[in-house]
Amino acid sequence: MKLTQLDGLLAFATVARQGNFTAAAALLEVTPSAVSQTMRQLEERLGVRLLHRTTRSVSLTEAGEQFLARVGPAVAELTQAAAELDDYRRGVSGTLRLNMANIVYAAYLRPLLPGFLARHPAIKVELDLDDSFVDIVAGGFDAGVRLGESVQVDMVTVPLTREETMCMVASPDYVARRGLPDSIEALQQHDCIRFRFRKSNTIYRWELMRDDQLIEVEVNGPLIVTSSVAMASAALDGVGIAFVFARQVEADVAAGRLVPVLPACWPTFAGFHLYYPTRRQMPAKLRAFIDYCTARVG
Repeated sequence: MKLTQLDGLLAFATVARQGNFTAAAALLEVTPSAVSQTMRQLEERLGVRLLHRTTRSVSLTEAGEQFLARVGPAVAELTQAAAELDDYRRGVSGTLRLNMANIVYAAYLRPLLPGFLARHPAIKVELDLDDSFVDIVAGGFDAGVRLGESVQVDMVTVPLTREETMCMVASPDYVARRGLPDSIEALQQHDCIRFRFRKSNTIYRWELMRDDQLIEVEVNGPLIVTSSVAMASAALDGVGIAFVFARQVEADVAAGRLVPVLPACWPTFAGFHLYYPTRRQMPAKLRAFIDYCTARVG
């Protein structure tokens, strides 16, 4: 390929996406005749017709479809690279909207936020702390943070932590009153603090390990909450047994304020991942946030 054959690729991709020269010209901020001439020159240099032209519309030839499939992603990447350089020149700014569970903010993001905001004073961060599963696209969020296994397969993910363990804990006061369960089945005779997903209105079934197999267990108890933070607090108050992230209560366990329950049944899951819809046309504010977090979380 000659260097001059790269000329016109942006015009070609834009025309293919818009379906006519007028709309493409508006996006490229040139005249329709300039776009048409650029396309003719590109076809002449490549030696193949890429477009079917009529007085009303433009469509791709078979060769054009094959060519677009190969060069389209590359053109998008080049366009985004140029946009990111422009953002770098002007300075990163805007409002970054993030959705995450309460525990993610408390354990991971809270220590990072002051430094990030100090480095990027033109960025404002809006946090939606919700322990339920949220559609970040429908909610208008730039990104979310969840356990890796909970992220939809069509999302781009960036790991923030290693594996995370879920644990069952209770207060010494509760254990003194009720004792400790000696099996998963014995949980049915205990007061368990349950969790309700707000969006689906369903009660979470505890996921526990038995003989190296992950099983779902329906528990009962006098309290239902919609926050993992409230669940841990209720356990500290002696209400019952809580099922929370081990990292969330490790200080309380170490200090004796909480007692481990059935540790052989605790499951381990993929760590927390930051996720977003697509790599293309990523806002510079999100790129800045990802770079900052991954550099410090390691």
